[in-house]
Amino acid sequence: RNLFQSVSVMLESAGAFDRFKAALTTDPTLKVSVERETDYYAAQSSRLSKLLNLLAYFVGGIMALGACFGALNTMYTAVSTRTREIATLRAIGFGGLPIVISVLVESLLLALIGSAIGSVAAWIFFDGNTVNTLGASFTQVVFHLTVTASLLVSGVVLACTVGMLGGLLPAIRAARLPIATALRAN
Repeated sequence: RNLFQSVSVMLESAGAFDRFKAALTTDPTLKVSVERETDYYAAQSSRLSKLLNLLAYFVGGIMALGACFGALNTMYTAVSTRTREIATLRAIGFGGLPIVISVLVESLLLALIGSAIGSVAAWIFFDGNTVNTLGASFTQVVFHLTVTASLLVSGVVLACTVGMLGGLLPAIRAARLPIATALRAN
């Protein structure tokens, strides 16, 4: 027949696979392809996996950029509402570097709090969930979502990076405020 057939075999151990494969592929009367089930499904889903990764990084990048602008807006507002306090600190002898560090620490603290809340929410709502799709051709893709510790750490590190980037320009602006002008601010 000119049809493709598949056969799943459960072997005694993982080490028996090589012997099984050699026995089938060296037989000249058989024209077969032998591969592990995980490799077969990985090959079947590789195009979809690449597409989903591309979409995830694209959407994630846009969201990170938006978060960076949000952090910029928040920190510029924080600096502008405390213009007098910053000028007072500069007038009593604090240099620009401690001002920059204080604004960056505030931005980092806000990013840490936000990432902690987001991490807990992701773990509660997504860890252990299974999502599946059923296409028009009755093909189904199943995703088992697992929120791991390394994933949470990556999210916290990314959030802190966005927070630091978002706080850098307002911190520099705060350090460069002219003392006399800032003390007269409303």
